[in-house]
Amino acid sequence: MITPRAISACLLLAALALGTLSDALHERAPVILGGYRVLAADFHVHSFPLSGSNLAPWDIVMEARRQGLDAIALTGHDNVWEGRAGRWFSSRFGGPLVLVGEEIHAPGHHVIAVGIHRTISWRLSAAAAIDEVHAQGGIAIAAHPLAGSWPAFAAAMGKLDGTEVVQPTALESEENTAQLRQFYERARAAAIGSSDYHGAGPLGVCRTYVFSRSATEQGILEALRAGRTVVFDRGRIVGDPALIRLAQQDGRLAEPPTPPPGQGLLAALSRTCGLLGLAGIVFFGFRASANGAVPQTGQHSRHSHSARSRGGRGGHAEKTVIEPPSP
Repeated sequence: MITPRAISACLLLAALALGTLSDALHERAPVILGGYRVLAADFHVHSFPLSGSNLAPWDIVMEARRQGLDAIALTGHDNVWEGRAGRWFSSRFGGPLVLVGEEIHAPGHHVIAVGIHRTISWRLSAAAAIDEVHAQGGIAIAAHPLAGSWPAFAAAMGKLDGTEVVQPTALESEENTAQLRQFYERARAAAIGSSDYHGAGPLGVCRTYVFSRSATEQGILEALRAGRTVVFDRGRIVGDPALIRLAQQDGRLAEPPTPPPGQGLLAALSRTCGLLGLAGIVFFGFRASANGAVPQTGQHSRHSHSARSRGGRGGHAEKTVIEPPSP
């Protein structure tokens, strides 16, 4: 008989199969424009377990490779452990360049620190946090700077190296898009596209094209400080005007690679089957455990009698006395 737990297990297997079919490797040949190596990067990425993501740092590295990214910054919430773990894995097993970062998760504002080596306190003001980022040789990016965070950044506008102008928050409404664009125009810093990846959407769905002198961490940091970036935003292009012209003339840079027809549906079905299967395993497994924890009276009596029959002193079995049936 097919049990609910068997169905749940089949759903998990279906999730694995559909996920495998929906997976695609987006390889991208190196792009050189105007003497610069153009690198596709995502500077706002979270991993498991400290930042609410569903992928571990080493899984993030492999997923970034599948999405055609040349570099990522693993930016744990108030920690640099995620970035260090991802960089270690990439350096030994291959993958995109991993920069150690942190999302400084302060009340009223969030700052992305890239290229640092120790954690920066969330208790600092935006201006003080950015000073600490620079003291460690890193660059500071305003994370999803919607209007509510503007007062906190008021004293730090001239210190920012970059600001997220294209981000999943902007995809939610035109009002958010306008606010991010307005902040970018005021900050006069590098245009940054980031996915703010937590596992729910594609890694690199918003990305930054960095015009770097070399495919190294120092090359990327130098390019960000100089503002040599281009970001695509649903048909619009934001960034350095001269580099935008180069990108338009060349034509190889565009929106992130789109999945083939049907691949998105397979991925959605994979997630749905996985969630349903996992929920079924937990729910029906819990019910089975709860039911098995309550012994039946008859069974208890028989087990007790059997134990008494076998449990004599000194390791010797007690004799079993069979009484004649009552008349």
